[in-house]
Parts: sequence; C-alpha cells; structure tokens
Amino acid sequence: MRYKVIKVGGALLEDEGRLELLCRKLAKIEPPFMIVHGGGIFAGQLAERLGIPCRMIDGRRVTDDEMLRVTVMAYAGWVNKILVARLQTLGVNACGLSGCDMNLVGAKQRVQEGVEWGHVGDVVHVNSTVLELLFQSGIVPVLSPITCDGQGGLLNSNADGIASAVAKALSSRVEVELIYCFNKRGVLRDMENENSVIPRLTPVMYDKLRQEGRIHAGMIPKLEYSFVAIHAGVQSVRLVHPDELDNPEAGTRITGEE
Repeated sequence: MRYKVIKVGGALLEDEGRLELLCRKLAKIEPPFMIVHGGGIFAGQLAERLGIPCRMIDGRRVTDDEMLRVTVMAYAGWVNKILVARLQTLGVNACGLSGCDMNLVGAKQRVQEGVEWGHVGDVVHVNSTVLELLFQSGIVPVLSPITCDGQGGLLNSNADGIASAVAKALSSRVEVELIYCFNKRGVLRDMENENSVIPRLTPVMYDKLRQEGRIHAGMIPKLEYSFVAIHAGVQSVRLVHPDELDNPEAGTRITGEE
C-alpha cells in the first residue's frame, strides 16, 4: 500500500474554476491519502484589506503578531473549511485539521541570525500514529500549516515543509509518494514556456538553475523540501499541475541521484 501526501498550492484555491477542477481530481484518488494546503494569496489579500503589511523572504512569509492572526484566520479558517466542504460534496470523507489538532505537527520558532521571522515555525515532530489511525478509519485529513510550539503559542509553518515532514514521518512505516500540486506543469526550464517541463530534476541541476535566476522565489521552498524528503527516504516526490494529477508520468520527478 502506498500513502499519498498531496500539497496543494494556494493559487489553486483562489479561483473558483481551479478549485472545482482540483477537488474533482482529488476525489478520484484512491485512499489512503491526505492533503496539506497553503493559502498565501488569500492571506495576503486579507492582510491588505486590514492594512497589515506583508514581507516575504525567499518565498516564506515573515509573521509578526498581527500577521499571525491573519494566517490563522486564513489557513485554519476559510481556506481549510472551503476545501473540506467542496471535497465532502464529492464523496470524500475529508476532515479539516491544523498542526495543533491532536498535536499532529509540532514546531519551534525559527531563529536565524540577522532575520526577524516572528511567529514562523520549523517542524520538529509529526504524530504519524494519529495520521495512520485516520487513514485506517477512511478519513482524508486536510491539514492547514498552523502549528503550535508546545507552550500554548501558535506558529505559521511553511506548508511545503509540513508536507515534506509528514511524508518523511510516514515513510519510515509505509511507502509514500509526496506530490506538490500547483499551477504549473512542473519545474520549467523557461518560466515563460509552459512546455519546457524538466521531467527529472537533480540537486546539481537545481543549484545551476537557481544560480542563473531561473527558479521563481515561490518555487524555492518546494524544491528544497522536495530534496530533503527524497534524501530522507521518501520513495517518490514529484511536482505536477492538477490537470495531470492522475498521470504518474506527468510533471517533474525529484531525484537525489545525478
């Protein structure tokens, strides 16, 4: 049996047509699988309406006190529940959760010299036992990237990182495929050409493309966490558009081999 951990990008959740397509594709997947979602676009829009400035570093959101409230409202609230509601109408037994619920994903506040990240959390543990119980009960967990620090504090963790950490934790027990599903057909050699998909990406190729400035900032966390997962023993990692979610040959497959 292979578990699937599917991370869906926030851009897919903002447009009604994309959301409908995504949910229909997800509904066709045979359990056990789970979904980890972002929602950065909605969080940014909400922050703008509230007059709260946004700051990003390498595709990661700096989270001060006010921004933390915005991310909790956006990720664990609206985005999570609209995704669960749509999946339920398609017969998927989806259950909306955050990393705090049942202590599924614990994190610690990020500390980096010269950078004030605020309430940004790096994952330190995943409760894979609870996730397996949910899978065995026929439940599809839909996980938002809000975590807790074990001391009553909330943290905003990167959804790409959570998906990678969950896949790593599960892969010690079962075979796991980690899928990053977003609004591109894969990793593109030319960001302006949707047909320039790189079918197989190695660490050396990634480093070269990044140095050349050919990797979009928002892609950097996805790819870094992809390589972390593959080196930690996750059996399969790929990046793909929702149109091709059910095609195992589509998108970009990540490999640790040169």
